[in-house]
Amino acid sequence: MLVNFESLSDTARVWIYQANRSFSEEELGEITTALDRFISEWTAHGSDLKAGYEIKYKRFIIIALDQNFASASGCSIDASVHFIQELEKKYDVDLLDKMNVSYKQGMHIAYKPLGDFKKMAKDKAVSKNTIVFNNLVTNKHEYINHWEVPASDSWHSRFL
Repeated sequence: MLVNFESLSDTARVWIYQANRSFSEEELGEITTALDRFISEWTAHGSDLKAGYEIKYKRFIIIALDQNFASASGCSIDASVHFIQELEKKYDVDLLDKMNVSYKQGMHIAYKPLGDFKKMAKDKAVSKNTIVFNNLVTNKHEYINHWEVPASDSWHSRFL
């Protein structure tokens, strides 16, 4: 059951998929349609799942699930991963590679392999004040308050 992302509680579970590039306006329209369809039909053991999504900065897909309504099962999580893999193939984009880092450079969102980010930290090309995206957040509250943070407030700090 598709609901407005904002209507989900702070305890809603979140999954964040970061793209290695920005989506075009046309791609965003198609992805929005695909997300609407997928989440409207998403179930766990035949029960509807109450979920919503948002797309940020034309490159992050955030799916949130109200687990108080119904929890995701292994099969429903597999279905969501399969859906994301289909988007990867269709748009020739990486969404599941967790070994990459996204961070802000002014108004631009940069995307680097973790090894490159570590080297940039060593070379002082990024600092503790660099805004990073902590895609390890697990619920909507953490997403709202701790997703887009200075590197010093994230797991990224170990490289600075």
